[in-house]
Amino acid sequence: MPLRSDTRRWGGISKLLHWTVAFLVIAMLGVGLWMIELPISPDKVRVYALHKSIGITVLTLMLIRIVWRASEKSRPQMPFGMPTWERAAAWLSHLLLYLALIVMPLSGWLFNSAANFPLQWFGWLSLPPLSGPDPELKTLARAVHHWTAYALIALVSLHVLAALKHHWLNRDDILRRMLPGGRSRR
Repeated sequence: MPLRSDTRRWGGISKLLHWTVAFLVIAMLGVGLWMIELPISPDKVRVYALHKSIGITVLTLMLIRIVWRASEKSRPQMPFGMPTWERAAAWLSHLLLYLALIVMPLSGWLFNSAANFPLQWFGWLSLPPLSGPDPELKTLARAVHHWTAYALIALVSLHVLAALKHHWLNRDDILRRMLPGGRSRR
């Protein structure tokens, strides 16, 4: 599998970044919804620390993904005959996914900073706060983090449904070209 994308399929680097972020985000959304209900305990502190570390990982991978995508000379083309509205919907949904995947971890980091909590990446690297203690900013960042989580759930659901629609109904290569080892139907 080539590392770079071409006009028929995504390259290995793009696929690796896509599926790594997808796995981490789905896990994070599940853990995030579960962990807020945990009683205060050392276990809750450990789960929150893991959540924060994975969030920083997602932010880092998304920044790498954006740089990588910008550096690619070619990308897979949309299937011939795909309606204009569907192309526009695909472009907009990807833009919103990327935006949410940047806003989500940044708002979590900002919330953590405004709450005056230290932030360490897997206990190895201390990250600087994005702000000083600030109760109003803490409330805003928490709300942004909370609502972006629900937006992300909706966007990921839409993304998966669109990929399955292309695979099963349209019978095109939209999904296959992002699957590891995916082969074209043609």
